[in-house]
Amino acid sequence: MDQLAINKEVVAQIAGMAAIEVDGVSGLASKPIDIKGFVKNGTLSRSVRVSTENGLIIIEAFINVHEDARIKLVAEEVQKNIKDKVQTMTGNAVARVNVNISNIDESVSSSADSEYSSEITQ
Repeated sequence: MDQLAINKEVVAQIAGMAAIEVDGVSGLASKPIDIKGFVKNGTLSRSVRVSTENGLIIIEAFINVHEDARIKLVAEEVQKNIKDKVQTMTGNAVARVNVNISNIDESVSSSADSEYSSEITQ
């Protein structure tokens, strides 16, 4: 029986792309400094961490959201989208997706705020 091994970096890339597709996500964030990861990979941070447990994939994603986002709904949609995309593209089961909101991006204003500020200046 043939087996296909998919690198964890590829799974992380799929998960990262799936996360930023969700409305309300302003981008991927860096997780806290991981000294073990730095020694092993030479990088201080990662936006998506992938591990396996009993043959199942566990994903931890660190995202930034827009200031007008409904955080709970955005996080739930990110979880769903990551799980769906990774399972569809790899054929492997995802046991858990943990979404961490690292920051609220205040530089993005909603269209309602823009309309309000343009009314004031006129």
